[in-house]
Amino acid sequence: ATEKYDKSRVCVNAHVEEILVSDGRASGVKLSDGTIIKATKAVVSNADPFITKKLLAGARKAGLTDDKFNEYMDKLTNTDGDSGGIPNLKSFIHIHAGIDATGLPPVPSADFPAQWAVVRTWEAEEGVESPRNIVLCSMPSLIDPTLAPEGKHVLHAYVPATEPYEWWENLDRKSDEYLKKKEEAADFLWSAIEEYVPNARERAVPGTVQIGTPLTHERFLRRTSGAYGPRVEAGKQQLPGHTTPLDGLLLCGDFTFPGIGVPATAASGAITANNLLSVQQHWRMLDKIKLPERK
Repeated sequence: ATEKYDKSRVCVNAHVEEILVSDGRASGVKLSDGTIIKATKAVVSNADPFITKKLLAGARKAGLTDDKFNEYMDKLTNTDGDSGGIPNLKSFIHIHAGIDATGLPPVPSADFPAQWAVVRTWEAEEGVESPRNIVLCSMPSLIDPTLAPEGKHVLHAYVPATEPYEWWENLDRKSDEYLKKKEEAADFLWSAIEEYVPNARERAVPGTVQIGTPLTHERFLRRTSGAYGPRVEAGKQQLPGHTTPLDGLLLCGDFTFPGIGVPATAASGAITANNLLSVQQHWRMLDKIKLPERK
């Protein structure tokens, strides 16, 4: 979709190491292999503000960013509620798997749903936000059979931002301790799946089971502490917008308005793109997407 436009391309395996600043504006990015990509209009960061701040550390140290912008980034990365910051959400544990569907109902129903939630107790101290208390499960191939080979189903289960990063922090991913914790996490998630899918773990297709932890999110998706957005309380705090005090630098993603989740994050990207367009370009787009005539 992106590359259908002239001069647009997606660069894979292109790890951004630094956001470059010159003449008081974001002027491009430097990749880990030394490649420099110059920005003619803007640099848009979908990384969380902690990562974005690190990418700008060189420019800040060199005095290329002013006090107003530095204070802005310091505020975005303040998670101390007592000093006006917003704590991050907790992290996640996930399991993805393919299973043998032999003997299972072919269509979803109240007794065999395509999506369900398991709450262990309503009396927990933090309610549904308590660690390992609620699990959300889905089996999308029950609705769309093309998502799995014939006779198979795909499954996903996860805790919705309730896994403390502190439980995993500083663990060596190759250590026995870490592997044991992954298996414990998987057992917890399998137990929720098996509320509706009998013997689900015995049905698992070899080689398809993938377990994600906070360290997985941190390593592969560049999420600080494995978190996806700040824990904003309605009426008390608000998410930042997409422009910044540094000319040419815009932010999008789940740490910006309108917040966490795929639809909200996609909307933040659309809003950011709109910020880059001129009024005339907006008018031309409105002409193109004319509203249907009233009947």
